[in-house]
Amino acid sequence: MTARLYTYYKDVVVQRLQQEFAYKSIMQVPKIEKITLNMGVGEAVADKKVVERAVADMAAIAGQRPVVTLSRKSISNFKVRAGWPVGCKVTLRRSQMYEFLDRLINVAIPRIRDFRGLSPKAFDGRGNYSLGVREQIIFPEIDYDKIDVIRGMDIVITTTAKTDAEGRALLTSFNFPLRS
Repeated sequence: MTARLYTYYKDVVVQRLQQEFAYKSIMQVPKIEKITLNMGVGEAVADKKVVERAVADMAAIAGQRPVVTLSRKSISNFKVRAGWPVGCKVTLRRSQMYEFLDRLINVAIPRIRDFRGLSPKAFDGRGNYSLGVREQIIFPEIDYDKIDVIRGMDIVITTTAKTDAEGRALLTSFNFPLRS
């Protein structure tokens, strides 16, 4: 079964962007390549179980088991040794990516408190968009009673767009709530 947002992209978004940017081929139309979720867990230095709970939360959110990231070098000020777990990350592609984006846009983002739209300045110059989420409880997959600590995460949407204008047009055509 194909994701709802992917069929919407094929049927509506491709034609809209092809007309807007006057592409000669549909292969020039930018598309979303991957979505990367990253959760840094600094508290993992004191308690190793914190990483396991963060991995469980992220697995519930992404629908895919995350990779535990290890520190590359020792930093005495942070009491971190090389090879210790300091976070987790997961990369979503294809149908899982579109399903996550659908849940993010239609369910999770409207649940953010005092939400007035996402910053349009978070593009990187090459059409990719980054956003930070302060609380993992905005996702409906997380049971509020079972969380131990409120953790945030970074979400990076990587596109094949060449410029920020193309990336912005791609995301707004998916009804991405960017502030104007």
